Amino acid sequence: MPPQTVPPPSPSSAAPAPSAEAGSEALPRIVPVRRSGRWTAAVAVLVLLGLALGSVVRNDAFQWDVVLSYFATAPVLRGLWLTLWLTAVVMVLGFALGALLAVLRLSGNPVLQAVSWGYVWLFRSTPILVQLLFWFNIGALYPQILGVSTTRLLGPVAVAVVGLTLHEAAYAAEVVRGGILSVERGQVEAAQSLGLGPWRRFRRIVLPQAMRSIVPPAGNMLIGTLKGTSIVSIIAVQDLLYSVQLVYHRTYQVIPLLLVATVWYAAVTTLLSIGQRYVERYYARGTAGAR
Repeated sequence: MPPQTVPPPSPSSAAPAPSAEAGSEALPRIVPVRRSGRWTAAVAVLVLLGLALGSVVRNDAFQWDVVLSYFATAPVLRGLWLTLWLTAVVMVLGFALGALLAVLRLSGNPVLQAVSWGYVWLFRSTPILVQLLFWFNIGALYPQILGVSTTRLLGPVAVAVVGLTLHEAAYAAEVVRGGILSVERGQVEAAQSLGLGPWRRFRRIVLPQAMRSIVPPAGNMLIGTLKGTSIVSIIAVQDLLYSVQLVYHRTYQVIPLLLVATVWYAAVTTLLSIGQRYVERYYARGTAGAR
């Protein structure tokens, strides 16, 4: 008896395919979350900022006309120039000495490691004001240095450079050391296997990668040094703050002259922050965090 074949089901008897409309109705509808609290807080903050700004602008005690009249005067600009010069010199010398201390700390010599650690510990443990006053009175300990009177050799500006540089180097050493340690050891070993010398390894492999970790804290140190130079006014260095102090000691217009210094500090800090952002983007090329 021949085998019987089962006829295929007719199209009318097959199960109906779900329509696109039925499938779309089955999907849950996505409703965006209402963030009313966020917008309420934003409006409240804007209102408070507006009220604060309005009070500053309308308050005659700020004497904005006096601020404008002294903003670009010769004494203020001379003080600003000395502040910028002092910041640049201290940062260059401080990071040069800090890089040397970082290399000593990372060396295999225990004596050099101890010396570097002791320097960083000492200058980070002492307030910068105490250090400046100590160097300003160094003549009491050493009346002469190399046959020259200490008071002539170390004037107020020289004392400011020495004191700020030694203080800055202690922090720069830790920044540079942290940047070098952030580079993977495998990168250095790969460069060694290619036959690169120590200087080329540092310049081509270690330094570009270390700069990604060095630049952000170094930028913060630069801005901090700019504002920190105002402390040299305590030893009669005619920086920006000391220059406006000389004016308001004569005119008794304390608030507007302090506002002159504040606006100049804010303007220079803003420019430095913008420059720091571009430097960070340059050294962050090729990384996921570059933006």
